[in-house]
Amino acid sequence: MAEGLKEELQEEDTQKGKFMTFQTGKEYFGISISYVNEIISMQPITAMPEVEDYIKGLINLRGKIIPVIDVRARFKMEPIEYNDRTCIIVINVKTTMIGLIVEKIAEVDTIEEDDIVPPPSLGKKDKEHNKYVYGLAKTGNTVKLLLDPEKLIRDEDLELLEEMQEEE
Repeated sequence: MAEGLKEELQEEDTQKGKFMTFQTGKEYFGISISYVNEIISMQPITAMPEVEDYIKGLINLRGKIIPVIDVRARFKMEPIEYNDRTCIIVINVKTTMIGLIVEKIAEVDTIEEDDIVPPPSLGKKDKEHNKYVYGLAKTGNTVKLLLDPEKLIRDEDLELLEEMQEEE
């Protein structure tokens, strides 16, 4: 086995079952650490015209232009003021870097596959964010909603954002 591939597989093993968890509203969410590039403090955001309201705009991260999404807005929750605990989780989705604005980082949590169950189906009146959740994780006394980052962003939005990043 090639040395580089071996290291990559070992790295995947150390990330398996690890989730970056954060709080939005009263709920805790988790995103697989394999998507996470870094966590940064709130940055100045340049607004963009004619985009979905949950796309807050663009930030300049060390010379790279990255679109940012407000997770609360994406889940149609009441907006709140950003504060010193608000931060941006920079993730990589289908070759595009995107920032997720979250209220508060919780921790890196190891969640075993046995502790993940599919979200219950409550009919058509399901909560808006359930379509972004692929599983529920029971950790301690809490339930964390595990997000599928690829569903947080609509394909047409992703295409628009990719085009913008190519124009840099």
